[in-house]
Parts: sequence; structure tokens; C-alpha cells
Amino acid sequence: MISKSKSNPAAVMERLVFNNRPAVILLTLLVSLFLFWQAAQVRPATSFEKMIPLKHPYIEKMLEFRDDLANLGNSVRISVEAVDGDIFNAEYMATLHQISDEAFYIPGVDRSGVRSLWSPNVRWTEVTEEGFDGGEVIPQTYDGSAESLEELRSNILKSGQVGRLVANNFKSSIVEIPLLEVFPDPEDNSRLLQLDYRQFSHQLEEHIRDKYEQQNPNVKIHIIGFAKKVGDLIDGLIDVAMFFIVALGITFVLLLRFTRCIRSTLAVLFTTLIAVGWQLGLLNLLGFGIDPYSMLVPFLVFAIGISHGVQVVNGIAISSSTSVNPLSAARMAFRQLFVPGMVALSSDAVGFITLMLIDIGVIRELAIGASVGVAVIILTNLIFLPVVVSYLGLGKKALEYSRGSETRESRLARRFSAFASARVAPVSVVLALAAAGFGLWYGQNLQIGDLDQGAPELRPDSRYNLDNDFIIHNYSTSSDVLVVMVKTASESCSRYPVMEAMDDLTWKMENTPGVQSVISMVTVSKQVIKGMNEGNLKWEALSRNADILNNSIARADSLYNSDCSLAPVLVFLEDHKAQTLSTAIAAVEDFAAERNTDDYQFLLASGNAGIEAATNEVIALSETKMLIAVYAAVMFMCLLTFRSVAATACVILPLVLTSVLGNALMAFLGIGVKVATLPVIALGVGVGVDYGIYIYSRLEAFLRMGMPLQQAYYETLKSTGKAVFFTGICLAIGVATWIFSAIKFQADMGLMLTFMFLWNMFGAIWLLPALAHFLIKPEKLYAANSQQQATD
Repeated sequence: MISKSKSNPAAVMERLVFNNRPAVILLTLLVSLFLFWQAAQVRPATSFEKMIPLKHPYIEKMLEFRDDLANLGNSVRISVEAVDGDIFNAEYMATLHQISDEAFYIPGVDRSGVRSLWSPNVRWTEVTEEGFDGGEVIPQTYDGSAESLEELRSNILKSGQVGRLVANNFKSSIVEIPLLEVFPDPEDNSRLLQLDYRQFSHQLEEHIRDKYEQQNPNVKIHIIGFAKKVGDLIDGLIDVAMFFIVALGITFVLLLRFTRCIRSTLAVLFTTLIAVGWQLGLLNLLGFGIDPYSMLVPFLVFAIGISHGVQVVNGIAISSSTSVNPLSAARMAFRQLFVPGMVALSSDAVGFITLMLIDIGVIRELAIGASVGVAVIILTNLIFLPVVVSYLGLGKKALEYSRGSETRESRLARRFSAFASARVAPVSVVLALAAAGFGLWYGQNLQIGDLDQGAPELRPDSRYNLDNDFIIHNYSTSSDVLVVMVKTASESCSRYPVMEAMDDLTWKMENTPGVQSVISMVTVSKQVIKGMNEGNLKWEALSRNADILNNSIARADSLYNSDCSLAPVLVFLEDHKAQTLSTAIAAVEDFAAERNTDDYQFLLASGNAGIEAATNEVIALSETKMLIAVYAAVMFMCLLTFRSVAATACVILPLVLTSVLGNALMAFLGIGVKVATLPVIALGVGVGVDYGIYIYSRLEAFLRMGMPLQQAYYETLKSTGKAVFFTGICLAIGVATWIFSAIKFQADMGLMLTFMFLWNMFGAIWLLPALAHFLIKPEKLYAANSQQQATD
């Protein structure tokens, strides 16, 4: 018969690791050298396509017709404001010309689509006695004189660009810059480059904003667009390194206070920093960079590593009271903690992997990065750390304190042990049910998507949001555009039935709450037909004559494609709040369901609002599926380990309460479920399960010895409980520093994770023993343990 010690996985790993300690240390150091070198090469990296759900029908249609939707995808708008006076002065127009030219030559710009008052494709049209007249808004004869400026004013008024390229108050104008995700290298046309958002944002700041605001004090620059927003996010997140250093310092102080040993404190910090370095190095090897969302992963790896490192050091300190040397203590602690540590970390990893269910590139990369980080912690903090401490040992003060705590009465642990008593446990369960009921009721207010104007990822007073606010209040066309694509056969978009349907959609959307204005080729056609009839308002309508319609759309620049098979309807929204988007999308879908035919179809969607709507739909569909998956995965790992439904319920139910209360807190704080906050749900569950696993593993061990539940829980709190409390504090501190970040979504994530880590810790200490009082039968565990010992 094989003995229990030989068949126990922890015992097998113990012999493998501790019988080869020099090899373990040497291998770890060699791998560290290589992966730290790789980590040094990690760079901020993101792309437009990684931020959107590529398999959503809206996005598939947008990408299918990308070439026909120039200027409606990834673009930047630069508003050049005249601080004193208006745009009709020679100095302002000269500066605008220079800015247009400067922007034209920035790498990554789709030069064919750049538009400003200086662009030859920005034209004016008017009706005269002889018919239509028109030309470039800024003619070739422009010379900056008073007469030229007066002619410019007249041309702008006749161009239809007031409210679009020119502000309603004539104090600013816009330069529109469409971007290319991939473009030829300016120095080597045979090589393609990926758009670097941070570099592009810096070029806008250096070559546009800083340069021309310094040259002309009467000019102020405002810049908005996806690329600028992401560039600002990356800049803000690079400053997060300061938060990491602060978290490191606070953790060091707390660790030293907990362990009372400088050697073990440094060992935990050292091995955890190795884990962070390995995780970054492996990400670089896998071809990933650091984007605004995966920036949180090194923090999580550090926090999780510290939490498990504390358990290891605490276990070694407890084992030292009965061991003759550090090696024996390390081996004993390793044998006791390896299995629960593996289960906890495996649960973390599986929880993170469930994020792969969400079809958004940045979330999937976050899932991969977090899973890699957890796998690394198994090697560094569960294996390498005990080996290091087996050489270093614990300080004399730490050993004396640990040995004294074995016999010392703990008043706090004694008080908390009452949570397992027959008198307190029912009260705890009732309170938990009441809290869950309140959370479910209030959590109904939780919304999907953004709940604020501008870029909710940034603070309201950030430069980007101030720029966005300026453009919203000075132009008729907002920065939030929903593009409906009207698809027809070739050369058919100008047929009367198609134009009539587009006109009906325009009317419907203009009367939809949250819509600011609507523009399409029909808008231009009706104006031209009116012009061809002496400007009589009675003729501002579509004609059934095909020749008239064809002539009327000749001036509808960029409002239909080259073969007239696709015509976009531009719906300008007041904002991109979740309610505004859902209302507009529902209106278009209802119209399409009623009016689509074999000859023409109204397809959703492009524009930044269309992308936001698609993202919201993916998140709404994925949230419940992901939550079920993460809980199923964690439950499976607990069942596999404890082989008990009751034990699994004791570990899982406190996590459920945390999730419910977390949703209520998000609703109370006005935080929507979006790309930035959805991962918090999985991370909170995946990491939070660690507390319950460590506590229950220790509690079960004492119950198997024959102790009554409350006494077993008291002993658990004296040993593992204090480490769980400490790790909860460390985890919370690791992410609480984010609350002070300039990046609002990171501050939101920091706040939510801090709440979830602390409440998960409190739930494990408070609710788990109460549940155990009702679900666990100590006598059965004791009997099963006695029978197993007799068999062995």
C-alpha cells in the first residue's frame, strides 16, 4: 500500500523542490535575467480595432464599407479658436493655413480626407439668375486683404459649413483629420507602420497646439478624437508608475509590521517583484504591449503575489514554533499551503480566463496578462519564496513573537470566533440576506455604457474633456455621430424610392430624443432643388424626376460613394450616454425593420456612437455570461479540492454577496458597466476566492482534529485569519492608490476593486463561519479523518 505522504501531491512537490534547492534558485535567477530583459522592451501599445468588438454586426458592416466611409471612422478634429475677435482676419487665416498643412504631413494621417476651410474640396454654392454658381470657399485670389476676407465671409455663409467646419459664432473653425491604422513608413515606403497613438498625440501637442499657441497668442487650439483620447490615456497611465512605488512603500511598512522580520519582508517583496517582471516579460514574448486597460495587471500581480507571499511567511513562522531549523519549517509550511495556494491561484486564473468570452481585444489581452501573472505567482511565491526563506530563516524577534502567539490568548480572534456560534450565526445569515436583497433591488439602477458626456475615461476637468465641451457648445454637429449606412445596388442610391426612404428616416431621427441634427445626401439634394427653383421654399423637396435627382446630389460631397451604392445618414447626437444611444439605435432598427426591401437596406452602424452602441450591446450580452462562467469555474475548483458542496457554498456565497453589493455601489456612484469596469467583476470574484479557500482549508484541518466549530474557527483566526486580514488590507492598498489617478476609469476601477477586496475579506471572516455553522458537520469530518488515518 502507498503511504499517504508519498501519494500526497504537496508531499511530492515538497521533495522535488526542497531536494533541489540550488537548482531552483539558479533556474529562477536565469529565467529572471531573460524575462526582465524582455520586460524592459515592453512599450505602450493599443489600436482602434482592439478597443471595439470586431465580430459585432455593426462593426462588421463598418469595416466592410470602411473605404466608402472616409472621415467617418477613426479621426481627429482640431478646432482653432480666435481668442479676440473672429476668424475673419488675415493673421488667423494664415495660422489656420499653416495648421492645416502641418496636420497634413503628420505620419498616420489619411491625407486624401483632410478637410478645412483651406481644402479645395470645401466649396460654396448659390443660386443666381443664370443658375448655380460656386467655387472654393477660399479662392485662389485670396490675399488676406479686407476685400478677400469679406468674400471669405460670404463664401462661408453660402457653403453650408456654419456649425460644421465653422463655429456658429464665427470665432473658430475645424480641421478634420482622418487617420490610417496602418500606413507606409515615410522613410521606407516598402515598410508598413502601425499607428502609435501616444506618439501621434504628442505630435499634435508639439507640432500643433504648443507651436501655434506660442506663435500666435490670439489662437487657442482644441483637439478631440479617439486617437487623442487614447494618447492622453496612455500619458496618464505612464504616470501610474508613481502609484506603484507608493503601493510598494506602504506594503513594505505593513509587511514589516506583520512579519517583524526584515529578511522575510524583503524576500516577499523581492519574489513578488520577480513575478511582476516575469509577467511583463512574458507579455512581450507573446507580442503584447501595455494598453490603458492592461496597465492594471502588474498592480494585480503585485497585490496577489504579496497576499500569497504573506500566507507562506505566516505558515513558516507558525511551523517554526515546532521545527528545529528554517528548512524544516519551510518544508512543513510548503506541505500545508501548496494545495490551498494552488487552488486559490488556479481559481484566480480560471476567473480571469472567463474574460476571454468578451469579444473586445483589450479585455482579452487583459485576461491573458492576468492569467499569465497568476501562473507566474505559483512559481515565484509558492515555490521560490519558501526556498529562499529556508536559507534566510526568520529573525529572532519574529520567531519569538510567532512562538508566543501559539499560547497567547487573542482577544480579537476570540471575539470574531463568535461568528461561528449558534447565537451569532443566524443573525449574520439574516443580515447577509437583507444586504443581498437591498443590493439586488438597488442594483437594478445599474446601467450599461457611459453615463457622462465627453470622454468618461478622463476627469471632467481634463484638457480633452474641456476641448470636447468647447466643440459641443460652439458647433451644430457634435462629436458623437451615429452613421446609418444605406446600401443599394450600384448607381441606385439617387433613385427616388431610396431618397424618399432616407428622407423619412431623417425626419424620424430629427424627432428622436437625444438627436441634435441629421445630414445626408437628401439634405443637399433638397437644398439644390430649392436653389434650382429660384430659392422658393415650396420646392425644398425631393423630385420624382431621375435627372433632377442625379443633378441635385452632384454637390453632396462625401455623402455617397463612388458608384452610388452606399449613402451614409449622419445622425449627430447630444452625447453618447447609454440612454441616448439605445434610444437612437432602437429608432433606426424599428425604421429598418419596417422599410428595408430587396432594393435598399438601412444598416447599422458606423461613427463613434455606432461603435459605442455595439460595445454596449456586447457588454450587456457578455456580463451575465461572464459572471456565470467565473462562478462556475471557481465552484468547480472548490468542489474539486474540498469534495463537498457545503464547503463550496461556504466559500462561494460571500463572493456572491460582494458581487451584488458591488453592482449596487456602481449604481450609487453613477459608474456604468463598460470596457473599463466589466473586468472588475471577474477580478473581484477571482481574487476574492483566495480568502475563503485559505480560511476554510485551515478550518477544516482543525475540525478534522475533533475540535468544535467555534474553537476550530478561533484557532483558524489565530493562524491563517490574521494573514487573511493582512492580505485583504494589502490587496486594497495595492489598488486604492488608483483612486487618485488623473484617469477617471482607473480611479473607478481602483475604488471598485478596493471595495471588493475589503468586502471579500470581511465576508470570508464574517459570513463563512456563519454558513459553516449551518452547512458543515464537524463530527462527520472528524469521523472521516479518523477512518482515513486508520486506513493509512
